[in-house]
Amino acid sequence: MDVSAFRDGSSGPFAAVSGPIGRPNPRRAELVLCLAAIALVAVAGLGMAAGAGGEPAAGAAGVSLPMALGIFAALSLLAHVSVRVLAPMADPVILPCVILLNGLGLVLIDRLDRAEAADALSVGQPVPEPDSAHQLIWTAVGIAFFGLVLAVVRNHSQPARYAYTCGLAGVVALLVPAVLPSRFSEVNGGKSWILLHGFSIQPGEFAKVLLMIFTAGFLVANRDLFTVAGKRVFGMTVPRLRDLAPLLLVTLVSVLVLVYEKNLGFSLLVFGATLAMVYIATRRASWLLIGLAMFSVGAVVAYQLFPHVRVRVSVWADPFADYSNKGYQIAQGLFGLGTGGLWGAGLGEGRPQKVPFAKTDFIVATIGEELGLIGLTAVILIFTVITMRGFTAALATRDAFGKLLGGGLAFSIGWQLFVVVGGVTKLIPLTGLTTPFMSYGGSSLLANYIVIALLLRISHDARSQAAPATPAPSTPLADAMTQAIRRH
Repeated sequence: MDVSAFRDGSSGPFAAVSGPIGRPNPRRAELVLCLAAIALVAVAGLGMAAGAGGEPAAGAAGVSLPMALGIFAALSLLAHVSVRVLAPMADPVILPCVILLNGLGLVLIDRLDRAEAADALSVGQPVPEPDSAHQLIWTAVGIAFFGLVLAVVRNHSQPARYAYTCGLAGVVALLVPAVLPSRFSEVNGGKSWILLHGFSIQPGEFAKVLLMIFTAGFLVANRDLFTVAGKRVFGMTVPRLRDLAPLLLVTLVSVLVLVYEKNLGFSLLVFGATLAMVYIATRRASWLLIGLAMFSVGAVVAYQLFPHVRVRVSVWADPFADYSNKGYQIAQGLFGLGTGGLWGAGLGEGRPQKVPFAKTDFIVATIGEELGLIGLTAVILIFTVITMRGFTAALATRDAFGKLLGGGLAFSIGWQLFVVVGGVTKLIPLTGLTTPFMSYGGSSLLANYIVIALLLRISHDARSQAAPATPAPSTPLADAMTQAIRRH
């Protein structure tokens, strides 16, 4: 064997490596996966139309199903082009998964539109305007926000400069519906909206992103205070109150405001994401125990003070005790899941419109009834892929802010899905959260597209970083002395 190539340490398989790690073109793989997702959505839409029959009223939008599928395909490819131009090294799997979930959500909303139209015609009532056309518009706006975030945030560390501003903006966004009169903020008993002349928005969806940016920035700036400074209590290091005050204040205000607004789902989402980010920053299980203790105390206090919390718990304990009133929604959702069984009734073959709020809070029940346990499991796995790829992007970046923000954003997606599915299946009390990318609603869709844009920016920056250079051996390999190492 010719060893001359190795003597100077500059060539051969042991040569020093620097620069970005070589990878196949991720955008080519993303394009193929996006086209596959678009094809699956088209097949699902056409199959649903064949099974359900009829056509929902086009309304003001005047969009038929084939036209809607074509517009959705164009929007999906536009999102891919945005990533190709603005974040060419980003993860190639996250966006196709989002496109698939968004497209399936559009198909299911259209399916429910058809069912509502058929029920209205059967009793001689006017056909309601379809929501699928509105959701398609929100999808276009969400993808526009997605591209805008990628264009504006050219480095994932940029938001760290405005961490405290984001925290203040997040708390203000939560406070606005609480101080507005009920006619401008209340929907179905919850004061979490801003309603103006037919336009509605839920600022809490955007507040969660702002609060995670604040939490990541605060923890990066004060990490040592959480791990070193403070007193030892029962073997745990508890930070001084003055060090913990900003994070504790923002979290408590957010949770209290959301409880006052009767929006328990966002309270759980904000608290869970904050606790997860603290654990990621400190790597101390003691913080999980402290967080769980705080949550337990807060849950008991909320149960004693707020009647709507007691109602949620009683319905969770036995929805059939008040089946015709407060327990009707969760009971119908369980009936739908049971009807779907393992394989489902088939797209367009079930009766998911019998569940109240099937397009929003209970779209998971629609999935379970029409696609069965197999289809619902597949949807959960797609969310799991997004969450895991988000964690992978966070782990790959080298700065603490990117790790914390990426970990918090990825956790929020998985945590929200757990809370939604847990509520629909009666594993935990119902919270009122919606399924990301699938449920009807513009605020949720826009906010979650912003989350995905930030995750892709973090992924691009991590994959673009130069690999650490491997120093050349001080002694040429062929001339190195053989050493015996004694094992103790």
